[in-house]
Amino acid sequence: SVFISYLKNYLLPKKEDFLRDILSNENSTLKQKAEALRQIKLNNFSETISLTAYCLMDNHFHLLVKQTSADGIDRFMNSLMTRYTMYFNRRHKRVGHLFQGNYKAVIVETEAQLLHLTRYIHQNPASKGHAFQTYPYSSYQQYIFPKHLEWVKPEEVLSYFSRQGFNSYASFIGDAYSYDSLQIISGLTLNESN
Repeated sequence: SVFISYLKNYLLPKKEDFLRDILSNENSTLKQKAEALRQIKLNNFSETISLTAYCLMDNHFHLLVKQTSADGIDRFMNSLMTRYTMYFNRRHKRVGHLFQGNYKAVIVETEAQLLHLTRYIHQNPASKGHAFQTYPYSSYQQYIFPKHLEWVKPEEVLSYFSRQGFNSYASFIGDAYSYDSLQIISGLTLNESN
């Protein structure tokens, strides 16, 4: 997915020394140099935000993001939405806005909200008839298998669970929502059907 590739570009630490070496190397092709220059100019948010969980659906997406600077999420979302809208409009020969209104951001205040929100995000594909365990546009696999993508940061959430068994993250997310779970995250989601 192009959207996921943009997340990766924005959230992986930029290797500027490597990119500058490409620019200064006489053996680098013009195409390599152009790509290195593009990567150097590209915004990078690896120092200001971390992505805890995500799920991309047909008509919406969920990102659970932790910021380390006051405007980190705003800058990230503005850059991501602008870039993706430009790509989408170019690809589909259209103009104008792609998303309806501004994104919704809420503050996660408790550990319980954090844990139950990741469950909500990862189970979201099931609301559209997809198996959330194998859904390809979600960070769920990063929580289950020990090899994580460098740009997804599940460690804080996983620290509350054992690796396997009854108290594992897989066991937690496999449980159906309860009324208590929905109460814990009420106000953090747009509505229960998303």
